[in-house]
Amino acid sequence: MMWLVVGLGNPGDQYVATRHNVGQMVIDELAKRHSLKFSSHKSRTDVAAYKFGVGVDAHSIILAKSHSYMNESGGPIKAVASFYSIEPTQIIVLHDELDIPYAAIRSKIAGGDNGHNGLKSLTSSFGTAEYYRIRLGIGRPMGQQDPADFVLKQFSKEEKKDLGEFLDRAADVVESLITQGLEKTQTKFNS
Repeated sequence: MMWLVVGLGNPGDQYVATRHNVGQMVIDELAKRHSLKFSSHKSRTDVAAYKFGVGVDAHSIILAKSHSYMNESGGPIKAVASFYSIEPTQIIVLHDELDIPYAAIRSKIAGGDNGHNGLKSLTSSFGTAEYYRIRLGIGRPMGQQDPADFVLKQFSKEEKKDLGEFLDRAADVVESLITQGLEKTQTKFNS
């Protein structure tokens, strides 16, 4: 079984450590965990591949990060999925989520985009919302701060204390979803 695991985010050094790029941070954590190097793919993505599991239960996993901005990520992700002949139901998308508390993680399949431009772009490009999502809680800004500004800021000093554990747990969720399925993963990790 082959899976495409996508981390949503924006390209460029100014966005690397922002809340909006937490999905790509998890992809980097998975790559580090399995000693992988990314290579540039003609689909305008960076990709890395590995096998997870043993014997007949092994899964081929393609990690991908788009070179495009969040609201245009659907095209490159559809191109890489087409290249590897991966159906939307075999795609896991990691993305920031304002509506759940910081460091909470929720996994699901399908659903609306809740105003998330990356999900809008993916759903539009694939013509379906039937792909897995791992929602990575970043919380809402305090006071009057515009959510659009909030997501493009780096994590606070307080949040950074737990960021490593958050990313590690999110990487565990990805691998659980692939090997254990959605229901068991939700039971174990949805917080």
